[in-house]
Amino acid sequence: MTVESAEISTASPLTFDLPPALATPPGAGAVCDDQGARKIGRGAAEGLFTGGDVIVAHAGLTARRLGLAPPPRSAEMLDALELFAFVRPARFCAPSATGLALALGREEPRGAEDQAAALRAAAADLLAELAAPAYPGREEAYTLALTLERAGWGWASRVLQALRAGPLRDRQQRGSGLDVWARLQEWEDEAPRGEAGSAPVDSESARIRLDKLLQASGLDETRPAQSHYAAEAAYAFSPRNEEGRPRVLLAEAGTGTGKTLGYLAPASLWAERNAGAAWISTYTRALQRQIDRESRALWPDEAERRRKTVVRKGRENYLCLLNLQDMVQAAQLGNGDLIGMALAARWAAHTRDGDMTGGDYPGWLPGLYATAPMHQAGPANLVDRRGECVHAACPHYRLCFVEKTIRASRRADLVVANHALVMTQAAFDGARTARGLKQDGETAALKRIVFDEGHHLFDAADSAFSACLSGQEAAELRRWIRGPEGRGRRGRGLEQRLGDLTADNEAASKALKDALQAAAQLPGEGVSGRIAPASGEVNPIGPIERFLVAALEQLRARAAETGGGEFGLECALRPVTEPVLEAAREAARAIAAVEAPLLALSRHLEDILDEEAAELDGAARARIEGSLRGLDRRARMTLPGWRSMLAALEEGGDEPDPDYVDWLSAEAAFGRIHDVALRRHWIDPTVPLEAAVVMPSHGVLVTSATLSDPAADDPFDLARLRTGAARLIEPARTLKVDSPFDYATNSRVIVVNDLVKDDPRQIAAAMRELFLAAGGGGLGLFTAIRRLKAVYERLGPELARAGLPLYAQHVDPLEVGALVDVFRAERDSCLLGTDAVRDGVDVPGRSLRVLAFDRVPWPRPDLLHKARRERFGTGSGGRSWDDALARGRIAQAFGRLIRRADDRGVFVMLDAACPTRLFAALPPGTEVLRLGLAETVELTKGFLAEQTD
Repeated sequence: MTVESAEISTASPLTFDLPPALATPPGAGAVCDDQGARKIGRGAAEGLFTGGDVIVAHAGLTARRLGLAPPPRSAEMLDALELFAFVRPARFCAPSATGLALALGREEPRGAEDQAAALRAAAADLLAELAAPAYPGREEAYTLALTLERAGWGWASRVLQALRAGPLRDRQQRGSGLDVWARLQEWEDEAPRGEAGSAPVDSESARIRLDKLLQASGLDETRPAQSHYAAEAAYAFSPRNEEGRPRVLLAEAGTGTGKTLGYLAPASLWAERNAGAAWISTYTRALQRQIDRESRALWPDEAERRRKTVVRKGRENYLCLLNLQDMVQAAQLGNGDLIGMALAARWAAHTRDGDMTGGDYPGWLPGLYATAPMHQAGPANLVDRRGECVHAACPHYRLCFVEKTIRASRRADLVVANHALVMTQAAFDGARTARGLKQDGETAALKRIVFDEGHHLFDAADSAFSACLSGQEAAELRRWIRGPEGRGRRGRGLEQRLGDLTADNEAASKALKDALQAAAQLPGEGVSGRIAPASGEVNPIGPIERFLVAALEQLRARAAETGGGEFGLECALRPVTEPVLEAAREAARAIAAVEAPLLALSRHLEDILDEEAAELDGAARARIEGSLRGLDRRARMTLPGWRSMLAALEEGGDEPDPDYVDWLSAEAAFGRIHDVALRRHWIDPTVPLEAAVVMPSHGVLVTSATLSDPAADDPFDLARLRTGAARLIEPARTLKVDSPFDYATNSRVIVVNDLVKDDPRQIAAAMRELFLAAGGGGLGLFTAIRRLKAVYERLGPELARAGLPLYAQHVDPLEVGALVDVFRAERDSCLLGTDAVRDGVDVPGRSLRVLAFDRVPWPRPDLLHKARRERFGTGSGGRSWDDALARGRIAQAFGRLIRRADDRGVFVMLDAACPTRLFAALPPGTEVLRLGLAETVELTKGFLAEQTD
């Protein structure tokens, strides 16, 4: 027995000396120590927060509540969320005292005193969990805790005490515990699965499969509407008869229909019968998680489910082990946050798939303390955002989370992805096919696709098939080619990634060298300070920066014609000024000079794959194929797009392009311009969507709760237009299934008709009274960040006095997902947000009971929208297009309010000018009332008082 193990075995009985716990819900403060919980004033709370050992939940948010700057990490500040991240790595917890209590199986604490007591109890529970004899991975946790103790982690001594209370085997190695890559399982290659078959899925089989899923979920009765939906959805999984004529179904399923299981039934059946993968694509991360959860009904065994259902995202979402190793090593040398990196390493050892953005990584972890952005243990530093992966040259290649996910998706029955990945992958495959190349190993032919949240398909295509030449985009390309050029910066350029592969090929080496030299003409770091400095004295370096300076001059001369303000500046590209035209010629030559050697390098690498096929080992082949993906995306897609935009200035004259909108824009923040761009978007982005995604597929189901527009002569005309289905040779089928919910009984829709919508004081007062009448559970939606912040400043103190917590997007130091998690956990809290919150909220129950729009969510009349309104709209000034978009947004927001049959909620529009026609898309049974604020508040209070828990 070692000395250490002897000390462990004779440890004293477990007792923890916990410091006071501080809770600071808005307008209140409380402390819980050995004498119990009690309220304290703000001064005492500040003193406790800054003056000694204290337990908090989210130090940064606590500091903000106290009016203090975010604190640096210290041994005295014990954040219980960090303790949770250590004890329960890769497990969910909303980042608050209430979230901790609920995650540990306790009841929701109400009020400041209960929250303080719950926070201290949570810390004790977590330490007791560590001390339990059956705690898994005790030795690994102990090794890492020793490292954390040396790093000065406040929880370390108590964590070590808890771990020593249980059985510890002798440690065979005296490592730091940070080298998680030494303990991860490697992936293994498998034989190709082969082409998926074409066996049909009939309606009756889909109904039978749905019945089995419902039984597995503990639901005995099949809802007729859900059964009908599943039967009709089978059409998208029937074999096509001709190339270019996919089976397309546009299906609207009202909230509560159960559409997820409704389409999983035929999708899973098709995958089983045809040994292929059905792809389920969503717009939001929340729905990805929901689909993943609901697949448990298909495969109750967790190990089997992980094989059958794979969540797939782009590379920039997954932890890069090489980046983690670099950051860990830097932190060990004193240049970083060693505690944050240790907790990230602990998560990496337990994560399901390494997903850091919407997966099981605690997104709140990097923001707990005032850590320098470059040192934070978050996605910004730990994923491969810039495409700098070295593939098989990486020492962790066979452990790589990205590679594991790609391989798992090839064998899965269901691949849950997002719209952006599906489109970019399809576009990339299409480009390779057009050049006569085989399908890329990282992508997969998408035969059967379900687009859930299909109402977002148009916007997703708009983003995926657009082009942008900006200072930041060009600087990123330069870094991708040349690597980081500042001292002490991490990263790998082309030479580091490919130099050894091209060393024996003179032509490839020359192409690489030429690319590095040509990329020096691209903007480097600090481009915004040269093209738009605060002093006004521009100092552009290189032809691209000179073009952007000229573009900014044109913007400043003409931006007043198209507005500006908080959205930055934009102006039409044509008629173009002479300085912009001259600078564009020079910029186009510089871009061509970069493009040519990259293309040459790509061709040489393809030749190496072909000519040296017999000599190349698997690792070298994987490196070349991975490098070709990056080269092709930039040399065959990005750079030609930039050149095309610049060339259009010479060729197009002053007439606008019939297919595209080209314009100049400047992004502003805090009164300063930080980037300038030349942009190109399709007027109709469903043209490339149809060509790249829909037409090559065999079957597509586009579904949503808000797909149709009842105000139109044909309710599905807009859906056909916004999905590309209008141009299909084989017409798309349509399906509309109404919600089973009783909206007439359980909801109220009110337009307040006595407010001035442009007065933030009146809007704040209205939301205050509505949220107070509801007793919390209020969601305020805004169409502009500026108005949100103005209302927050007035609303926060008022709600705080009533003991109602208020959270706000763009104000609180939490990402949108974490804000929604807290809002969901705290039943009486309130939340303010913009469209990102509207799309990401899935809050059944009493946590959301009143939803207030500050004004009609009209689309912003920018240049791109004007062009689309002219193309697609009818009526006076293209009113139908504006109406349809606003109607859809209102319907989507209303759908957030009632998520279960027993939910009750009030939907309030604080814009008296809102036309009644915009409510036409709400479910049958909803009645729109126009009332004054006082009547609205009274109605809200009485209506929600009828609801029982």
